[in-house]
Amino acid sequence: MTLETFLNHVRMRKALDTEEIYQFMNEMSEEARRITFALNCSYHTPEETRALLSQLFGETVDPSFRVFPPFYTDFGKNIHIGKDVFINACCHFQDHGGITLGDGCLVGHNVVFATLNHDIDPEKRASMIPAPIIVGKNVWIGSNSTILQGVSIGDGAIVAAGAVVTKDVPANSIVGGIPAKLIRYIEPK
Repeated sequence: MTLETFLNHVRMRKALDTEEIYQFMNEMSEEARRITFALNCSYHTPEETRALLSQLFGETVDPSFRVFPPFYTDFGKNIHIGKDVFINACCHFQDHGGITLGDGCLVGHNVVFATLNHDIDPEKRASMIPAPIIVGKNVWIGSNSTILQGVSIGDGAIVAAGAVVTKDVPANSIVGGIPAKLIRYIEPK
């Protein structure tokens, strides 16, 4: 299986449930761990950090991108980062289904992005269903939040610390809680 074949498969939100897919995911996980261990186990300049993340993501990240390690992912090749994005320490990106962060996003400590879910049928529980997470521009995601598969977060939104986001978030809104619910809209100035 090639990366392109795998990415096309997940774009169609097809189940990840064959031996070929599992083997490919294991190989990609090994590569991701090798790079993240190198990133997380010693100091790197911002330029060196961006170089390692560009290798991990398989595409060059913008020079304005900043991350405070440690940073964790078990795949790495389906993460897309805009300009002026900041990711704080200890974030986990389960990106098989795809994670996109728009320009100007701020991601707090310990945020989890989970793009896979398991089948609810106990006989098929090992199957995984991918769906992307799309985060718009100028979004602020508070520390210890969890963003689940298939969620889109609109431009200018705020996700309160500790929220579990299970549904789409409207633009220019604040959501919080478990599961996250609308708190209020942000009034433009």
